[in-house]
Amino acid sequence: MFDFSLGEMLVVALVALVVLGPERLPKAARFAGLWVRKARAQWHAVRSELEQELASEELQRSLRESQQALRDAEARLREATAQVQADAPRALDPPATSDGERRDG
Repeated sequence: MFDFSLGEMLVVALVALVVLGPERLPKAARFAGLWVRKARAQWHAVRSELEQELASEELQRSLRESQQALRDAEARLREATAQVQADAPRALDPPATSDGERRDG
């Protein structure tokens, strides 16, 4: 979260020791640690909620794409079925002979 080097942390500790004194420094450090933990917990909660929301949106988008693909496949299947039904009567008719009569098998 925060990027402090060891030297920077030592400077902050020395300033805190001088400003607060050795009696109040442990209490202030515990208080600061408490707030840092609370901030981290809040950050993790927000991050987790955001990740869940993104996953939910991705799932919904995937579902919409799948539904559209199914609709497209259904339309193609209906077109193919209509074409087969239109061609079926002609395929079942026996071929005509050269003199215009039908042959019966």
